[in-house]
Amino acid sequence: MSGAAGREEFVGRFGHVAEGSPWVAGAAWERGPFAGRAEMAAAFAAVIREAPPERQLALIRAHPELAGRAALAGELTRESAGEQASAGLDRLVPADLERVARLNSAYRERFGFPFVICVRGRSVAEILDAGEARLGDDPDAERAAAVEEIAAIIALRLTESP
Repeated sequence: MSGAAGREEFVGRFGHVAEGSPWVAGAAWERGPFAGRAEMAAAFAAVIREAPPERQLALIRAHPELAGRAALAGELTRESAGEQASAGLDRLVPADLERVARLNSAYRERFGFPFVICVRGRSVAEILDAGEARLGDDPDAERAAAVEEIAAIIALRLTESP
């Protein structure tokens, strides 16, 4: 399907893979048609890498904090909840929960957006160590790192999307 209807159908089907940012799917659609999900994931990644910094920041800010308020309140998207659970972030012991809360606070204070990392296949310790290491980055490098992590998240979500 082509034209506006094709774009609308594509965004309806894949708009959720970029957390709260269906514009990414709309812009990726413009780069199609795609031979498969890997090619589609590459288009999504190109869209977010080429987006202006303000748009990248809006995309980063659409992501929830790890084991944060939204997670504790059960307000995560289905995808985010599943990803955080896969890494054990929904079953933290009090000491790790406190460490995550400190990381989230320090990170948001330093950069003005949440710490974003593709948690799939990583342990809680790996996630926390990565976050603490990234606190030393400069803001532009950290925005770029967050964009790359989002590209990895999107690729996984596209692979799993029906």
